[in-house]
Amino acid sequence: MDALKITGLRKTYEGGVEALKGAGLTVGEGDFFALLGANGAGKTTLINIVVGLVTKTAGDVSVFGIDREKDPDGAKALVGVVPQEFNFSIFEPVREIVVTQGGYYGMARKDAEARADELLKELGLWEKRDVAARALSGGMKRRLMIARALVHRPRLLILDEPTAGVDVELRRGMWDYLRKLNAEGMTMLLTTHYLEEVEQLCRNMTIIQRGEVVKSGSVHGLLAEDQGRRYKLTLNAVPTAAQIAAIGAEDPKGSVVIVPAIGDETLDALFVRVRAAGLHVLDAAHAENRVEKLYLSTLAK
Repeated sequence: MDALKITGLRKTYEGGVEALKGAGLTVGEGDFFALLGANGAGKTTLINIVVGLVTKTAGDVSVFGIDREKDPDGAKALVGVVPQEFNFSIFEPVREIVVTQGGYYGMARKDAEARADELLKELGLWEKRDVAARALSGGMKRRLMIARALVHRPRLLILDEPTAGVDVELRRGMWDYLRKLNAEGMTMLLTTHYLEEVEQLCRNMTIIQRGEVVKSGSVHGLLAEDQGRRYKLTLNAVPTAAQIAAIGAEDPKGSVVIVPAIGDETLDALFVRVRAAGLHVLDAAHAENRVEKLYLSTLAK
């Protein structure tokens, strides 16, 4: 079953501004899906239509087969949302914020309290449960938003810039938690400006521009189209001038070099080429953010 299916989605705001122009996408159940686009591309409008904050002009939206327009409450119960902006009372205690959210979905207070306690422990917020939200760090506030979104056990979690303003260490901790949820069967829809998150977390992606979908597919497949891949290699020795020339290395810094792939050459084939020059690869990484490269090249067309 598709977790989310959107077809022909249009939204024209008062004044004639077209935020969406027939956009469509399909998110399979259990997927970790990225929705990318520049500011103003239509991502937030699309998400707000899915969660019922904005009324569509035309098109269809279904959540696990439930028509968003015909059964809004049924569709709403299946979705959790982590919005980009903090939208809870900063004066309310952390635990109460999560418990209150459960009440919006018809949960009995006893059940909401038990679920809140479980989530606050999982997300490292248990010791802050009775503290007013204003006292939390930015990273803790982000984790509180995730706890609140999960309290009613949704099947689809929408994450709009969930790690904005979070330092690298905390961001990677959140990645691990999101991977765990996805591995347990929860479907994820992610928007982010940290494009390395897409390559690390997501299996499929859609790029939206000026209200229209301009590219969709698997992250792996779309990245495989990149014929200009460059790898940062750490070698077992400082290469000689002849070895640098033999492997086509660029910008050598001691034993670290940048080596472009030749055509659709695989990384294994590149390693063979390096070994033929009398060197061995100790470590390899992409020399640039490949998703960002794909994203920018798509928007430039």
